[in-house]
Amino acid sequence: MQPLNSSNDPGDQKNMLLAILLSVCVLLGWQYFYASPKVQKERERLANVETQKKKNPSQTPAKSIAGGEAPSAPGTIAVGGAPTQAAGSAPLASSISRDAALGRSTRVKISTPSIKGTINLKGGRIDDVLLVNYHETPDKSSPNIVVFSPANAPDPYFAEHGWVSGPGPKAKLPNRDTIWKVTGGKELTPATPLELTWDNGEELVFKRTIAVDQNFLFTISDKVSNKSGKDVILFPYARIFRGGTPKIEGFWVQHEGMIGFIGQKEEQKLEKLNYSDALEPGGNKTFKDVIGGWLGFTDKYWAAALVPDQKTKYVANMTSKAKTATSKEYFQTDYLLPAVTIKAGADHKVDQRLFVGAKKVDLINRYEAENGIFEFNYVIDWGWFYFITKPLYQLLNWLYGIVGNFGVAILGVTVMVKAAFFWFANKSYESMAKMKKLQPEMTRLRDRYKDDKMQQQKELMELYKKEKINPLAGCLPVLIQIPVFFALYKVLFISIDMRHAPFFGWIQDLSAKDPTSLFNLFGLLPYSVPEFLLVGVWPLLMGITMWIQMQLNPQQPDPVQQQVFNWMPVMFTFLLASFPAGLVIYWAWNNILSLCQQWFIMKRQGVDIPLMANIKRNFGAIGKFFMDLTNRSKS
Repeated sequence: MQPLNSSNDPGDQKNMLLAILLSVCVLLGWQYFYASPKVQKERERLANVETQKKKNPSQTPAKSIAGGEAPSAPGTIAVGGAPTQAAGSAPLASSISRDAALGRSTRVKISTPSIKGTINLKGGRIDDVLLVNYHETPDKSSPNIVVFSPANAPDPYFAEHGWVSGPGPKAKLPNRDTIWKVTGGKELTPATPLELTWDNGEELVFKRTIAVDQNFLFTISDKVSNKSGKDVILFPYARIFRGGTPKIEGFWVQHEGMIGFIGQKEEQKLEKLNYSDALEPGGNKTFKDVIGGWLGFTDKYWAAALVPDQKTKYVANMTSKAKTATSKEYFQTDYLLPAVTIKAGADHKVDQRLFVGAKKVDLINRYEAENGIFEFNYVIDWGWFYFITKPLYQLLNWLYGIVGNFGVAILGVTVMVKAAFFWFANKSYESMAKMKKLQPEMTRLRDRYKDDKMQQQKELMELYKKEKINPLAGCLPVLIQIPVFFALYKVLFISIDMRHAPFFGWIQDLSAKDPTSLFNLFGLLPYSVPEFLLVGVWPLLMGITMWIQMQLNPQQPDPVQQQVFNWMPVMFTFLLASFPAGLVIYWAWNNILSLCQQWFIMKRQGVDIPLMANIKRNFGAIGKFFMDLTNRSKS
């Protein structure tokens, strides 16, 4: 590839270096004023959770008393000729804790090997779900991950199933204030479903059976017995309500927000809606007359999804409402099934499913296969290169099962991928080695024809032709490898297996950043370091290997361009210091493998590798730059 137009003006060079220095300052400022406060806020939140746990060690159900609550769907709104659920609202601020909110209603306990929580008998909602095997920190005694919380808790997040009246006389239906009666099962377990009943006093009896498996899938069966003397028309519905914008990591490489694969027709696809986009005018989405699929919310590692009958048409919605003076913003995904006519003296039952839990790949795939849930595997964000990402995950998971250490599995898979692309990489490095070997001759030609660019290019082309070198030959092999290495990067980013997985030494959580810092000599000096200066061992190793690898590449003819390349590893070191350690380890290890391969190819091509001379020259240039800045400030 041809370099950019060169400029030998010393003033331009210094201005460029100053711009690079300012860019580094921007990165440091971002860390100090944005990233660091977010980390501190999260630490305070975890500390508050731990304090609340100590103050309220039990979640003993108590009788319901009056209290604020996000309303259930109060009526109908016409959408495509059929009623759909209206969203509720979320309190602007909750004055009570989550435990206090749980204590304000009568509840039935949920107990499975994977989740614990309670069913709210007021409204019949599933609004209290914690994950048994996942904790806030790597410490197993830390609080469990909370997924669902009741409506009057600080962060309401719950699922609701029910009925909406159809045309004709309006029947009295169960709503948010309905107190359901337990008629079967004192505790919801995989072996004992929970049976709830409510009589509306007008000859309609509603029966709800809630079952749960060993993992994260609920089955909700709603049955209506019409004992009146007239027909009744009802619409079954389901919704997931989320009050307030949850804390998200905000990385572009992953989606957090509303999600769904809605319908099985060719025009239907994976639908994603970010929280910020949903709040924009026209941000809500409606899907009419679709069959199959699912919809809900996804976080990085957790998800909640509604699963309608896969053979019945329905209307689906992704809706939101902005913050007001009396309520904070909220988000909702819901669907409305077609009207059912329940004849006098007849019964009607609707079966629906709800997923609430961790996005474990094998489990998600099993749910899709066993229950016929259309494209349920997309609840995991595989990205554009899903056809590469999925096999790479299976390879990583297979190796993890053998070696028993996720960090070692990362190293092993990186070696396998590098081996698979060994030929392509060799072609790229051979091209770069030949270019580097011709560097003195190319520099001589540029100096000789520096005032005649056309002649300069002509002479360079003749040189390439004579030496049988294609300057673009090094690019194509690199381009072929990029999708695979990005897919591996994506796998590591979304994999729940990396969460709280230890490596060796000080890395006890591969999903968290390297906790050490260069600026206190990695803990040897007795003082703490601000968050924006936490540049650990692995980010530093990544930066060093990246810089050394650049020194093996052909030098840029323009000194300013070369200084830009010299500063890039510094900027990447600070940028990646806040990334999960597993990703940085992968990047550093990949650099080391590439460095060894490139070194070997250059030696085989007979290319001189004056690495120490390059180091001395580049650090001398950087030192001279700072000396010039000092002299300017004095003058």
